[in-house]
Amino acid sequence: MVLGVGNLLFTDEGVGIQVVQALSEEYSFSDNVSIEDGGVLGIRLLGIISQADDLIVVDAIRNGGPPGTLYRLDGDAIPKRILAKNSLHQVDLLEALTLCQALDKVPETVIIGVEPQDIESLGLELTGPIQEKVEDLKAMTLRELDRLGAGYARKGSSLSCA
Repeated sequence: MVLGVGNLLFTDEGVGIQVVQALSEEYSFSDNVSIEDGGVLGIRLLGIISQADDLIVVDAIRNGGPPGTLYRLDGDAIPKRILAKNSLHQVDLLEALTLCQALDKVPETVIIGVEPQDIESLGLELTGPIQEKVEDLKAMTLRELDRLGAGYARKGSSLSCA
């Protein structure tokens, strides 16, 4: 499952949603891949993420770097980074992943993200430095799908696996 999270109303906070929307528009995916717009649902995502064997989350990640810095988090780095209080929906996402443990169904999780420039201003458009990284975020997400052996193809061409 590829899951975009964030809030489209707060400029760069919506980057995860914009990336998964672009992937859905540009690519076809094999039946074992789902592309989901998780918005700010956080803990309410428990139902869908508990069904996934592998989870790729795309989001804005505040890590103190320059705007546009790209990140790939997995394993123990995920709770440490989220507990550093990036945003409320990320804390809820961590809680949902933790609750998956109670169900004995925790997906292998990777978070792909970018350091935002602005997540507080109301606006539907990404800031310049973040808009410039959308293609990189899509490529990083597709590399994760390649790593997992998932099939995808640009719309209009034939489906392939890595």
